[in-house]
Formats: sequence, structure tokens, C-alpha cells
Amino acid sequence: MSTARTRLTAALAGTAIAALALAGCASSDPLSDDSNDSGNTADSSTIVIGSQAYYSNEIIAEIYAQALEGAGFTVERNFNIGQRDVYIPSLEDGSIDLFPEYTGNLLQFFDPQTTATTSDDVYAALKDALPDGLTVLDQSPATDQDSYNVTAAFAEENGLTSIEDLAGIEGLVLGGAPELEERPYGPKGLKDLYNVDVAFSATADTTVDELVAGNIQVANVYSADPRIKTDDLVTLEDPKGLFLASNVVPVVNADIADEIADVINAVSAALTPEGLVALNVESTVDQRSSEDIAKDWLADNGLS
Repeated sequence: MSTARTRLTAALAGTAIAALALAGCASSDPLSDDSNDSGNTADSSTIVIGSQAYYSNEIIAEIYAQALEGAGFTVERNFNIGQRDVYIPSLEDGSIDLFPEYTGNLLQFFDPQTTATTSDDVYAALKDALPDGLTVLDQSPATDQDSYNVTAAFAEENGLTSIEDLAGIEGLVLGGAPELEERPYGPKGLKDLYNVDVAFSATADTTVDELVAGNIQVANVYSADPRIKTDDLVTLEDPKGLFLASNVVPVVNADIADEIADVINAVSAALTPEGLVALNVESTVDQRSSEDIAKDWLADNGLS
């Protein structure tokens, strides 16, 4: 009897072990736990793209997103999330992977004492100033920065293409925000760097209106302002770097930079200063959505 009991106990134990083994196999079924693992893998391969709460920046971010989707990447949009003090920590901790930025302003964020001003110098300095884990891809010719503008008629009348062409023209009045009068790129900077003499008028929000009316001859306007196109203005070149260059540049998680570089660098190469202004006109004047603007721009530039 004791032998029988022993055999029965062994048999029951064997059954229990088999049941546990089957349970273990069930728990590793690819349709159960492993499906969650697959989901996690998909999530980790998703590229999260952010944008500022600024229509022009959102358009560029949407162009990035659609270009990557067209190349087979999975994209998540996290747009309109505020300014640098809000989104830079998200870039640094990896919760955002890609963000359209502006070289000069971003350099000043990380290195307020920078002396770089020209496009190439600012771009090189920015690469060195970025924290570990972040890098930049190719900068775009497109900019969104302080610039000096004149009317097309005034440019033609005086043969103007560059700020230095203003030297020797009498009676020039520069218009802009009140603080421009004391900024290093204001009247003093014009005199020191380009030998251009100007009076100053604090025109603030009416700057373009005052320029078109002829009350001022030179206007400080952001280079991607849609009114440059709609009011037929000419942006004067700045060969000596009076303004801190702020080219559009993709800031990216260093871990995925090589993977997306070909797609995003092609976008950057195609985005021109005039093209960015035109995109902004489509948003502010034509009232088109960022999605539609981006879709058409990619198609027009052979990138879709």
C-alpha cells in the first residue's frame, strides 16, 4: 500500500509539473504577453516631433512629419507646446525626438555670451553648445530672424541689395520696436559696421505700414514675416553679420540622427527664405491648414 501511495503521489506531482509547464508556455504565447512586447517595440521606434506654439514653426514640423511618414517612419506629433524653457527639457530627456529650431536663438539659449553672428559660425558654435544626447542636422537656407527691409520701389531707385548699399544715402529713417534704438544691431551697429547713418523712429507694430507709407525708409522685420511678400518688400543682405543668423535647423535625438538624416536634410535643403515666407502667407492670408500646406510643399519640391 505504501508503494502504491508513493506511485500515486509521484504521478500527481508529475501532473502538477506538466500543468505548470503548460501554463508557462501559455504565458509566453506571442498572442498574449509577447504582443505587449511588440507594442512596446513599436512605441520605441516612433519618432515624436514637436513644435512651438507658432504657426510658422508648426508648418515646418508638419513637413518633417509627412516627409518621414512618406519614407516609412512612424511619427507622433506633439505640436504647440510653448517656448524653449518648456520643450528643451523634453528634448533632453528623449520624450521628443525632433524639433524645428533656429540656430541663432537656440545658440543664445545655451550660450548667452556667444560672439558668433554669421550663419556658418553660429551653426558651428551651436553644435558645440548643445547638451549630450542632442545634435543638429543640416541647417536650411531659410531664416526667421531680425532683418532690414525696404520697399521694392526704394530698392530699385537706389540699387539696393545689401545693407552696405545704404551707405551714403541721406535722410534715412529706421523704424522698429522702441528697444531697437539701443540694440547692437540698431543705429549704432549700422554706423559702426556698415557706415550707414540713420535717424530712428519707434514704430513697433506699425513698422511695415510706416515703411509702405514712406514715413520710414528702412524697417526692422522678421525675415519670415508674410508681409515681406504681401507688401512687396526687399530684405537686404547682411554680409558682415550685423544680425545674429537664425537659420531653420532640425534639432534631433543623437541616437536617431543618422537614421532620419537623409529625409530631413533633403527638406532643409529645399526650404528657402522666400519659400518660408510663402508658406507663412498660405497660413495667415489663405488660412490653409498646416497639413495641407505641408502636403503641397512636399509634392511641389519632389519630396513626397
